[in-house]
Amino acid sequence: MLELLNIKIEVEKLSNILGKAEDCLDLQYLTARIQYLDQVIAQPDFWNHPTRAYEVLQEIEYSIFYKHQEYQRWCSILEDIKAALELLELSADEQLWQEVQSNLTQLQQELETAEIRQLLSDPHDQKGAFLTITAGVGGVDAEYWAYMLLQMYWRWAKSHNYQLDVVEISDGNEAGIKYATLEITARCAYGCLKSETGTHQLQQISPFDAAKSLQTSLTSVEVIPILDESVEWEIPEKDLEITWYRHRGNVNRTEVWVRVVHIPTGISVFCDQQRSQLQNKEKALAILKSKLFAIALAQGVQIDKIQPRQIKPLSNKLIREYILHPYTKVKDLRTNVETPAATEVLDGKIDLFIKAYLQQLNHTTSVGEEALDNFK
Repeated sequence: MLELLNIKIEVEKLSNILGKAEDCLDLQYLTARIQYLDQVIAQPDFWNHPTRAYEVLQEIEYSIFYKHQEYQRWCSILEDIKAALELLELSADEQLWQEVQSNLTQLQQELETAEIRQLLSDPHDQKGAFLTITAGVGGVDAEYWAYMLLQMYWRWAKSHNYQLDVVEISDGNEAGIKYATLEITARCAYGCLKSETGTHQLQQISPFDAAKSLQTSLTSVEVIPILDESVEWEIPEKDLEITWYRHRGNVNRTEVWVRVVHIPTGISVFCDQQRSQLQNKEKALAILKSKLFAIALAQGVQIDKIQPRQIKPLSNKLIREYILHPYTKVKDLRTNVETPAATEVLDGKIDLFIKAYLQQLNHTTSVGEEALDNFK
């Protein structure tokens, strides 16, 4: 009965949050806005302006799914929970009880994600993300730590139902990876994951040392936005050096890797995870364009004005410590947010760090339920 009471209290809290969200959503305005944009699309010259067309389509998608349909789905889940609780008060049902707990957890997580989205104010926050993990000094331990981080971000993305793909990876000499790049194609992926750019430090008993010594390993993470159709820019061919595998002898062996180098800056991208050399070339160019775009933003210049000597790694600052021995703790060194639940963090539960970083970035403090007052 105590568990049932606790869930009813939590349901009441979620009801209040959704009630406030409805006031801010202004569903009548959204409907009118969608109707207006539909009229814009119907204009004969709509597709003559690709950038504007893309922005309109993005606004419609966002308005319909992320605001209108998503809100209504949350309400539906909450009503299902309430109906199930009424039945459970009359008669115990283990299967129904499990369903209530599952739905409640899902709704809590989605509202937490919505709260985080309210902190995304940069124009590029809505974009997808390329996330690159690079093992630091430390040999096999650092390479295995890089692999652990790869798993952590993979699980985080999957828990949010984000689409992701490995676009480049290099295995370690004994275990783990030397580096890997994930492509996460989901709205707000960059806005959330930009909090992860920096150096991540792990302290644990080395699984590769017979003496079981305490080992400190470093791995860097770099997150950049995926450029979309709204950014009309191509790298001049004269600035590119492209190399790929050429068959010698065994024509049955499949090698489709491609390496692209940006000559003015020396930045290199290697891709080998796609099915063909053409696909790997396109993916490598996409990553390179995003890297150059991020560097230009950091330097505050146009892309063709990037100063190679002023390029600084985005990920050389220590931002987070993960301690697995002699006790367990994960602490973010920027926000001072910490948790003893290191296993859960490595299983992908990093939203508490993302939220705290974005709140700090926006010069805000934790606002709890009031965060959804700005859901508009």
